[in-house]
Amino acid sequence: MQHVFTFTLAFLIVYALVPVMRNLALKTGFVDVPNQRKIHRDPIPLLGGAAMFVGFFATTMVMGEINREYIGLALGALVIFLVGLVDDYAKTRGKDFPALPKFVGQLLAATVLISFDIRIEGITVPFGSGAGYYEFDTWLSVVGTLLWVVGITNMFNFLDGVDGLAGGIAAISATTLLFISLLKGQTTSAMFAVTLIAISLAFLRHNFHPAQIFMGDSGATFLGFTLAAIAVEGAFKAATLVSVAVPVLALGVPIFDFFYVTIKRIKEHRPIHKADKAHTFHQLMRSGMNQIQTVAFLYLLGICFSLASIIVVLVNR
Repeated sequence: MQHVFTFTLAFLIVYALVPVMRNLALKTGFVDVPNQRKIHRDPIPLLGGAAMFVGFFATTMVMGEINREYIGLALGALVIFLVGLVDDYAKTRGKDFPALPKFVGQLLAATVLISFDIRIEGITVPFGSGAGYYEFDTWLSVVGTLLWVVGITNMFNFLDGVDGLAGGIAAISATTLLFISLLKGQTTSAMFAVTLIAISLAFLRHNFHPAQIFMGDSGATFLGFTLAAIAVEGAFKAATLVSVAVPVLALGVPIFDFFYVTIKRIKEHRPIHKADKAHTFHQLMRSGMNQIQTVAFLYLLGICFSLASIIVVLVNR
């Protein structure tokens, strides 16, 4: 029942806050300016991420326990959100925020998580003569966590290019992580996942095509960062060699899109970090799909990845 209350509270907060943030963005000129690589043709308010950030932490402060892990997540997410907000501000002026300070900010946010003991600690080998739990050396734990958190944060940001896509995929991925957390009896991770589902769905009401507001980099990186942290605290805890695939599959769509785009840019000798129209959703739209069809197709792909991850969990119980 607590999860129902958590979902309802988070949903209502974000649902009510988004129109407020939209009006504020319009009044202050905090809007995404169209350019040649973007799909939208009119300026769109960019403060959706602020509503999601406030909704997430207002809910979890009321419904959860403020412990060491919670403080680590909150501080790391705050860094991610503020860096994204600066990036969004640059967009409102028709500019691109430099990649290096953005990357440094993301590394700092991931380091905050690690300093509060939110990290990938080890792995369980369930078979063979070497069966047992293997704790990673500190350097391997730190590097692995940094790569995972910063990677997923950027992958979700890459995915936020079509109305409703990032929010919907976040809800699908969070639902998978919720299922895994409930199976493992991880109540805190489950609460975070429920809250993330709620804020994503509430935002989708205003972001599905034609979008009335964008989540911006502040929202997309916040979603990716939080999902990555939930996976570290949930799916990666006491993970077996096989079940390491679970969080990877749960976040399959952004991971697939990231590697597709990265390989394409490398082959064409273009900078990996420079935005373009090489993403999977761009390719689908060029094939003849409209925005709604493209998003629906990628939702279906996300559900398939999530079901595969759940099957892996159930088989390895």
